[in-house]
Amino acid sequence: MYYFGRTVVWIVFHIIYRIRFEGRENIPKGAVIYASNHRTNADPPLVSIGSKGMLTFMAKEELFKNKFFGALIRSLGAFPVSRGSGDMEVIDTAVENLKNGKSLAIFPEGTRSKDGKVGKGHSGAALIAARTGCPVVPVGICFGEELKFGTKITVKYGKPIDPAEYVEICDEPKTRNLVKLKKRYMADIKSLVEGEADGQTEENSDD
Repeated sequence: MYYFGRTVVWIVFHIIYRIRFEGRENIPKGAVIYASNHRTNADPPLVSIGSKGMLTFMAKEELFKNKFFGALIRSLGAFPVSRGSGDMEVIDTAVENLKNGKSLAIFPEGTRSKDGKVGKGHSGAALIAARTGCPVVPVGICFGEELKFGTKITVKYGKPIDPAEYVEICDEPKTRNLVKLKKRYMADIKSLVEGEADGQTEENSDD
């Protein structure tokens, strides 16, 4: 179901938008954590259709109220997050998925950017990486001021970050080391986005 859903979304999104992918060769084999900037509800499908292997991602439960969109993101590996529930429960689910070989897409800013700029971000992806040892692949979703029909979009996958270079791989890593890892992937995301802020290029699609 996942691969069928991803194929359908790939086709639909390529009809609606002008999409290209950069850096897919940077994605290592096995389960990885995609840490991406966040601008619209289209971001998870955009990360998914350019990813490798099976992917899961956290999505606020409100997004599942729309039956069509809920079915769409479920087919792409989404699992609902209830506001007010314990953060560790969500972390545990993400860790379990990664240990089962499924990659994770996460948006460290925690909310959509209204001006397109990359925010400071949170350390959730760093904690998950520390508990699993999975590499973090920074992602930059680049387009102009508004996402609409025919918009040029570039999804850029940066070089993977080995969490072991920043933090001890264990269930209870030190907070200061998580912050170091968080700063690294946020800096990489910002570099990817600011390097091509309007998402426009003359090269052919790498999908």
